[in-house]
Amino acid sequence: MSEYSGGRRVAAWTAIVLGVTGLVVSGYGLAKQVLPRRFSAAQQQALAEWQVGGRWRDIPAGALFPATIGYQLPDAVVVADPPLPLSAQRIAIAPQAACTNAVASAVLALRQAGCEAVLRATYEDETRSFLMTVGVAVLPSASAADSVAHVVATDLSAQQNGIALAAHLAGWRFYDYSRQLSSVLTAGPYLVMFSAGYADGRPRVQLDHDSYAQAEISSMADGVAQAIARTLGTPPPPARCPGSPGC
Repeated sequence: MSEYSGGRRVAAWTAIVLGVTGLVVSGYGLAKQVLPRRFSAAQQQALAEWQVGGRWRDIPAGALFPATIGYQLPDAVVVADPPLPLSAQRIAIAPQAACTNAVASAVLALRQAGCEAVLRATYEDETRSFLMTVGVAVLPSASAADSVAHVVATDLSAQQNGIALAAHLAGWRFYDYSRQLSSVLTAGPYLVMFSAGYADGRPRVQLDHDSYAQAEISSMADGVAQAIARTLGTPPPPARCPGSPGC
């Protein structure tokens, strides 16, 4: 009788243990379905790159190239407290262009890097003394943009034409300005290029002969280019997945 009772007791405990184990396993499976999915670091990076890489299509042209972009002059040029607020005014946005049509001096480098398209806009300062054209070359990856940035910057500086201007006033009208400087910066898979100079007929001069003009043109060009680069290249917040199976 005792052996029979002992066997029943063992069987009962075994059943309880198996039942509890089953509940734990079932609960774990249910929790995995209910709780938010966790992405690995590699998945997070891939999702961020995908989101940044699509911004040139997703962001409206008027948001990518705002009507006004603020900038400031260095304190060494104008001492003001608070700093004197300046702004560049957008005067035109060009239609999306092929890389071969938008940046003639750097076509080969951009083509080899896989350039897909170029977006452009033209800005002027508040006194209408300076003009700049900013162009965004869309590349397949951040590494592609980094690899070609120096080559494109060198080509733009060496050539007189720079980036084809995008001034749309009274029909298509391309400004011919005395280009003083050109440069390039990267923002994820984007190459943000700009050319800037005088808009009032003054000939091209060595900028170091006029410290104020150098500061004005450089501050305007850098301010506009940096603002556009932030819009395109700022990393998105970490991806979060809803709590349904497979998201």
